[in-house]
Amino acid sequence: MKKMKFIITTCLCFSLSVFSQTNPKKQVQKFTTANKKITVYTTAADTNLKLTATDNLSFTASKQPVETEISVFVEPSKKFQTFMGIGGAVTDASAEIFAKLSKEKQTEFLNAYYDAQKGIGYSLLRTTIQSSDFSSGSYSYIEEGDKDLKTFSIDHDRKYRIPLIKDVIKTAGGKLLTYATPWSPNAFMKSNKSVLKGGKLLPEYFQPWANFYAKFIKAYNKEGIPIWGTSVQNEPMATQTWESCLYTAEEERDYIKNYLGPTLKKEGLGDVKIIAWDHNRDLMVQRANVIFSDPEASKYVWGLGFHWYETWTGAQPMFENVARVHEAYPDKKLMFTEGCVERFDAAKYQFWPNAERYGTSMINDFNNGTVAWTDWNILLDQFGGPNHVGNFCFAPIHADTVTGELIYTPSYYYIGHFSKFIRPNAVRVSSSVSRSYLLSTSFLNTDGKMATIVMNHTDNEITYNFIIAEEKAIVKIPAHAIQTLVY
Repeated sequence: MKKMKFIITTCLCFSLSVFSQTNPKKQVQKFTTANKKITVYTTAADTNLKLTATDNLSFTASKQPVETEISVFVEPSKKFQTFMGIGGAVTDASAEIFAKLSKEKQTEFLNAYYDAQKGIGYSLLRTTIQSSDFSSGSYSYIEEGDKDLKTFSIDHDRKYRIPLIKDVIKTAGGKLLTYATPWSPNAFMKSNKSVLKGGKLLPEYFQPWANFYAKFIKAYNKEGIPIWGTSVQNEPMATQTWESCLYTAEEERDYIKNYLGPTLKKEGLGDVKIIAWDHNRDLMVQRANVIFSDPEASKYVWGLGFHWYETWTGAQPMFENVARVHEAYPDKKLMFTEGCVERFDAAKYQFWPNAERYGTSMINDFNNGTVAWTDWNILLDQFGGPNHVGNFCFAPIHADTVTGELIYTPSYYYIGHFSKFIRPNAVRVSSSVSRSYLLSTSFLNTDGKMATIVMNHTDNEITYNFIIAEEKAIVKIPAHAIQTLVY
């Protein structure tokens, strides 16, 4: 009996030994501040600081901070969503203005956005399916009345938009996450017989319109522009003077589950991500509840897209609604799909609150679970267009088509504090502040470097403790400034 026990014990030990060798426990490398320096990059109002390296700091021992101090705390072990990217939209307007630039300015522009060393390293791109308001006019890929899509052609896009997108992808290193959005089905498919001013997609054209997405995606794929995803409809609750189409939550749910989802799958495009909503934060929770509570619709939907224009009512941004969707549906992704500063005014090119709107939104959206963030037009002219219905807006960069010069707004630099230093596949970690004077978010990049963004929206310079575990640095941030700390 003792001999048998010895054999069993020996076999068990051998088995455990073999198991431990063939299934080694994955070692998770712990982030450490040991021997690290902090490089501080700053952009500040009323200074020449624009993504400028302003400090090189060391960590020292930290003790319990007191309430009279202002502190930023980072906890690297608490990890959240994986970051996908930051970018902007290549619209017809952007492409038309880009074509008017000199070759030298075109190169400068491409590098400014898409080169991670020379510029701010945009890593994703949105574009339109057919026309939007930011086109010189309304247009279609098919002849009016062609429900069989026999005349489908993207020749219109080959003049300006496709060449720019190809240049952008090349500058970004050969790959760029690209998704596309329709503003309206064709007039004959809609209840109001117009691509403008809302209206609804008529039931008899549900299938032809679903086929339209597939045609577009395949056509762009063939051009060497892989389409990663598509949203169902830009701003489906807004009757706009420009291209628009309305869907209630139930209508969008049913269109996804009965037409768009099955059609993309049937056409061999089942890997193309479907983004629902693509409208403001105010109604996003209700839209998520309706669509995601239906398993047949939800299975086709990658996540929810949202915009920031809920402030048109005079109310404050509804950042908490992003958090509500994330906590209710953690398996679904959240993507900011559009934002810009409305009502263009050339006197406000350097208006600092425009940039702070970007910084505030990006920090809050990321802290509430957002995985990607997309600005609207990457380039507009000195009038905030072209826009065929007069809806002129700001872009981070404008081009004066008379002088040929590029005009960089503060928004460009504020976005750059995120896009240049947070790279795709980074993971957000816990970041918090002790006073409302500051905002902060932090991401750990795949190369092991942490990027912490700190924003000061007050009129005063602030000195703050930057604390990680038992170490800290003392940092100064100017009034109305944003910093990225890389360490």
